[in-house]
Amino acid sequence: MIKAAFAAHRIDRHQLRPLRDAVIVGDMTFTERLSRGGLILPSDNGKSSGIRPRWGRVYAVGPDQKDIRVGTWVCVQHGRWTRGIEIEDENGQQTLRRVDPKDIMMESDEEPQDTTFSGAIHVEAKPSHMQHN
Repeated sequence: MIKAAFAAHRIDRHQLRPLRDAVIVGDMTFTERLSRGGLILPSDNGKSSGIRPRWGRVYAVGPDQKDIRVGTWVCVQHGRWTRGIEIEDENGQQTLRRVDPKDIMMESDEEPQDTTFSGAIHVEAKPSHMQHN
């Protein structure tokens, strides 16, 4: 039987063993997103507005990794992940990517609720005594 090049690789989770301190993540969002306020934000992948960090759930870590644990969520600097590889395991089909530990900015035990990283700029109003007419 010949397997199509684009078909998901079937693995058991324990078979995947990253090298050294590598971190493998899944559940990175590249499609439309939902803001905390309930707005649907269209996909910005491949556009300049899509240049932002992204969250992913840690799928596996290498034996030398002492800071990051499997199952936690990590925020990765923009573009600091590999192309995805499609796998199918006991939990179904998903895309995994390798990230470099030095490019992980934050970690969370819970799934982040607002992953929009909208790039909005907060502008504070100047006190009236500082405004010039």
